[in-house]
Amino acid sequence: MSKTYKIAVIGGDGTGPEVTREAVKVLKAAAARFGFKLDLHDYDYGGERYLRTGEVLPADAVEEMRRHDAILLGAIGHPDVKPGILEKGILLKLRFDLDQYINLRPVKLYPGVETPLKGKGPEHIDYVVVRENTGDLYTGAGGFSMRGTPHEVAIQTSVYSRFQVERCLRYAFDLARARNKKKTLALCGKTNVLTYVYDLWERAFHEIGAAEYPDIKREYYHVDATCMWMVKNPEWFDVIVTGNMFGDIITDLGAITQGGMGIAAGGNINPRGVSMFEPIGGSAPKYTGQNVINPLAAICAGMMMLDHLGEKSAAAAIEKAVMDVTANKLKSLAAGRMGYSTTEVGDLVAERI
Repeated sequence: MSKTYKIAVIGGDGTGPEVTREAVKVLKAAAARFGFKLDLHDYDYGGERYLRTGEVLPADAVEEMRRHDAILLGAIGHPDVKPGILEKGILLKLRFDLDQYINLRPVKLYPGVETPLKGKGPEHIDYVVVRENTGDLYTGAGGFSMRGTPHEVAIQTSVYSRFQVERCLRYAFDLARARNKKKTLALCGKTNVLTYVYDLWERAFHEIGAAEYPDIKREYYHVDATCMWMVKNPEWFDVIVTGNMFGDIITDLGAITQGGMGIAAGGNINPRGVSMFEPIGGSAPKYTGQNVINPLAAICAGMMMLDHLGEKSAAAAIEKAVMDVTANKLKSLAAGRMGYSTTEVGDLVAERI
């Protein structure tokens, strides 16, 4: 009997619905080939709903999402909505309330994709960043005093518990073991300045590694050094683990090295709950409705979703199809310069599956 996965689909804003449609097209092709079913449910969460109703998310949205096996998200961000409203009200709320405590970002250069790193190819760029996704500066701890006066003070505090740190580290150690490549986990921090938060991270890193993962080599890099080596020697890395703020920054750097936002996908993971998968680029509103935006990042997000759900063969088939398309079909990953429309790129991948 074939397995059925209940998937929430949030197209979101701008070009989000366009790329999500192509991801769904590819997912349906994979389901047909590999013998599972998709029960897809569309939700209109995003800027248009907010402008129409004044409501960012309905009151029962989080509980509604809990009734699914996974969430596929297109993009959040609307030019007519003040920055922060949708991001905090939808993305951060879902991440926090669904306890999606891992942000998983593969950084992998596919054949045929140009990287700005001189002399580097697919054999050099293939690692994963594990970003803790529920703590740090994103918790909202802090505030203002004397706001609007010449003596105004703004405070935003990085907050981590040992529990948050340990569960993220164990996920990263497990991933380094499962990848079975260099079997190396690198902690990215700033222990010479952030002497409280990253002291906690570093102590837990070595204690857990020594006691539970003696087969995994441990390395430490300051965040500034990490950025340098991601550019100069990306082949050094296997799995990088870091906090929320540093992870937010270095994953965008990683995305550029793998070809840009048109190919970069990520997952917001709760290993025992509902996880959400998305292209990491924005909603690109200036391209809305033109059928020129690159859908490969959204397609790769769908690939990550299937891998997370246990459909490993289907996920591998999607990745193989994407690699064939980047190597042999696309002129560029940039919107309007691919040589194909958004819809046609989705067709190319689906046909190869």
